[in-house]
Amino acid sequence: MLDPGKNNELPPIPAKRYFTIGEVSELCAVKPHVLRYWEQEFQQLKPVKRRGNRRYYQRHDVIMIRQIRSLLYEQGYTIGGARQKLEGDVAQQDVSRSQQILRQVRMELEEVLHVLRR
Repeated sequence: MLDPGKNNELPPIPAKRYFTIGEVSELCAVKPHVLRYWEQEFQQLKPVKRRGNRRYYQRHDVIMIRQIRSLLYEQGYTIGGARQKLEGDVAQQDVSRSQQILRQVRMELEEVLHVLRR
């Protein structure tokens, strides 16, 4: 979803566990008030809140913000459209995982059946 070729203007994400809202703002080229708004609009975006309701974003949050930014600013999605796209991508990943698990279980059952027939 996030085209690395179009992300040349964004700095690389440092190897840290937590990022402040100011750091994420710089890493994603989005103002802090926009990040707070996106938290309300996208359920996938849930930064850890600590002392005094301070937000601490993790690496996966920063990646999600970059995906949202790409959908809204580069691909022209509306907030609702971007939300549906992200939810659809998650659902598609779940279906793929389920299919892979089913294939694996079927192969194991066929092996068991083969052993039992001997």
